[in-house]
Amino acid sequence: MKTEQPLLESYVMGDLTLKNRVVMAPMTRSRASNEAHKPTELHTEYYTQRAGAGLIISEGSQVSKRAVGYINTPGIYSKAQVAGWKNVTDAVHKAEGKIFIQLWHVGRMSHPDFHNGELPLSSSAVNPNSKSYTPEGFKETVTPKAMSLEEIKETIQDFKNAAINAKEAGFDGVEIHSSNGYLFHQFFNNSSNNRTDDYGGSIENKARLLFEVLDEVKEVFPENRIGVRLNPSLNGVFGMEADEETIPTFDYIVQKLNNYDLAYLHLSEPFTDVSEIDYLVSNIAEHYRPLYNGTLIINSNFDQEKGNKVLEDGNADLVAYGKLFISNPDLPKRFALNAPLAAWDEDTFYSDTGSKGYTDYPTYAETMEA
Repeated sequence: MKTEQPLLESYVMGDLTLKNRVVMAPMTRSRASNEAHKPTELHTEYYTQRAGAGLIISEGSQVSKRAVGYINTPGIYSKAQVAGWKNVTDAVHKAEGKIFIQLWHVGRMSHPDFHNGELPLSSSAVNPNSKSYTPEGFKETVTPKAMSLEEIKETIQDFKNAAINAKEAGFDGVEIHSSNGYLFHQFFNNSSNNRTDDYGGSIENKARLLFEVLDEVKEVFPENRIGVRLNPSLNGVFGMEADEETIPTFDYIVQKLNNYDLAYLHLSEPFTDVSEIDYLVSNIAEHYRPLYNGTLIINSNFDQEKGNKVLEDGNADLVAYGKLFISNPDLPKRFALNAPLAAWDEDTFYSDTGSKGYTDYPTYAETMEA
């Protein structure tokens, strides 16, 4: 039985002290089923139940109406949404938790149904040939509109405005979602970006949008309250096709992020097996730990043992858990007790089932009492 665990040690992240190194990963849960797309009392209960995490990163929250691509996801662009999130942050802070909001723009992973018939925006007019989860169910994605320079400027301002709103809503910081095949990733990747202007072609140009957004957001939050999420070896998901320039692009981005005093860099291990692809990296934490000087969060299918090991090996500072936090609201407590972990119900991950599969998972103490 493991009594001393790196996962349960406190950690100083910038000017914040986290009570443990267990991070709640950002997870879309599709419970904002109201006209304003605002968090409700259900969201407040859900996040407060999980305030035992060293850090909570909220579900992706769209920075504008043009950024949406999934039904029932909350935003951070309106007064009603700010008010809803303020209830969440107040409750999490009262429970002695820390919470960042993930700022999200899905780019081409959307559908005209969300935009009054207009095309979704992306780096270039390249269809991801995927599915979009619309109010009428899953539909085939369409060829998006390549963003004009004016639309790029507007989007940068959308992220800054979202950061302003996040500050008003009481969040401890923000995470820029530049991962998993969404807007920023669409600029990074050759299969989705065929631009010939300042936002395409060279590695520096493809990464430009992320750094322009960072430079605006840091006028709202100090750099040490800003996180960035990346998924370097994503391949064959959401139309993202990797090539020989993929890892050099992410190496450039990660090394340039050293010029910022960020709260953290949040990386995902590969979603699919890339061990046979010689130009991709199978062990993301091991590859990027030497390249990045700041706090590193690693994510994707970690359990208690693997989480402790990646910290012991020095390949990460914090470990983010997703599905385990869905079914185990008291996850750090269970780790401390070496208690069994509850299984999750995938059927309720994204369904608008209210509290079912959302806030009705019992803690270990409640299970033992029952």
